[in-house]
Amino acid sequence: MTKRIPSDTPATPPPASALTQAISCVSDYDPEALQVTHAQAIIRNCISPINAMEKVAIRSALDRVLATDIISPINVPAHDNSAMDGYAFHGEDLRAEGATVLEVIGTAHAGWAYEGTVGNGQAIRIMTGALMPVGLDTVIPQEFVSVIDHASDATSSKAITIAFGAVKAGANRRLAGEDLQVGAAALKKGRILRPADLGLLASLGIAEIPVQRRLRVAFFSTGDELRSVGEVLDPGCVYDSNRYTLYGMLTRLGCDIIDIGVVADDPAALEAAFINAAENADAIITSGGVSVGDADHTRQMMAKLGEVAFWKIGMRPGRPLAFGTINSSGKPAVFFGLPGNPVAVMVSFYFFARDALHHLMGAHPAPLPLMQVSSASAIRKKPGRTEYQRGILSRQTNGEWSVKPTGAQGSGILRSMAEANCMIVLAHNQSDVGIGDQVDVILFDGLI
Repeated sequence: MTKRIPSDTPATPPPASALTQAISCVSDYDPEALQVTHAQAIIRNCISPINAMEKVAIRSALDRVLATDIISPINVPAHDNSAMDGYAFHGEDLRAEGATVLEVIGTAHAGWAYEGTVGNGQAIRIMTGALMPVGLDTVIPQEFVSVIDHASDATSSKAITIAFGAVKAGANRRLAGEDLQVGAAALKKGRILRPADLGLLASLGIAEIPVQRRLRVAFFSTGDELRSVGEVLDPGCVYDSNRYTLYGMLTRLGCDIIDIGVVADDPAALEAAFINAAENADAIITSGGVSVGDADHTRQMMAKLGEVAFWKIGMRPGRPLAFGTINSSGKPAVFFGLPGNPVAVMVSFYFFARDALHHLMGAHPAPLPLMQVSSASAIRKKPGRTEYQRGILSRQTNGEWSVKPTGAQGSGILRSMAEANCMIVLAHNQSDVGIGDQVDVILFDGLI
């Protein structure tokens, strides 16, 4: 028998989306004037890493994201060994006062175990990396001893003299496992692998490792005025530079990229491009089409294809931004709609999309460090927005670092990004900067 629900019983509301939930957690949410930190928090809370991995040889693992912890199968080093070329002996043989004289009875080479017993009052010549013979615990560098040669017609022997206080017992011995112990985590999941990590993996005898599959990112530019490089530049048109900067930035992140090209300002063409991108990529990045004058048909289409929030960020450059998901056949792709001006595209990518894509690919990079330096020029700044100015960081004759803007900071002046070596970050509540004031900068090395 079917139970009848009274008409005055409220229907159960559908579960809130991740975007809606993230927005609800931000106090004083205002899409017309959203602070940079609030937008970054919303984006981060909406994204979950992709759940797909593959195994690769360590020589193919550079800049890939580690998919699991790597547990050391051995001690590193595997045995106690010498940290330098010198002489190994019992530390207890060092005299409490005066010089210590030891008889040299043999030599230990790296890669070979010393055969024999070294007693008290004796030492052996030892090479860097050679195993420490049983019982020996101290190595003195060869340059810190005096060698006495007792060669004669009948015998050939040597002794060394160690000056009082020249070395302490236990010095210059690498202990087994002091670098890494068996069973310890050598590298943590989410690490973006660097050259030193490849060497560490090789030192453990590991030939293959599990990494996250590469993130697939589709991107395109929108605008009837855009022309691709190689096309005729008609009157009123400009060459599309944004796809090339996006290509470079995504390549640096290690993404598999899908360049869809330039898409006309036409709802049908845009819809087809979005559907194509969502079916083939984990994330979609567009440039243009999110400003006030472009947003009407874009908003309608986004409502049809997914869930997207349009924001005006309290920042300069790059005020308009769209973020959400595009769905195609039930497969959601994270979406970033960046402004159309070239510098605004790069700044929006670096301070919003970059961290989100890292999170999506399962990476846990350290936050970009802020460096405080002296401003070499006055900078005008309105409180109430975050500003990212292109800067030139240089070292002064007194050895201290200072920074100055590259000049005009218009969001269409791409040349200034090429000239700059850092970004001057002026905080939301910060006001004008005077000559000599301290400002925060983020170096382009590590960012771009």
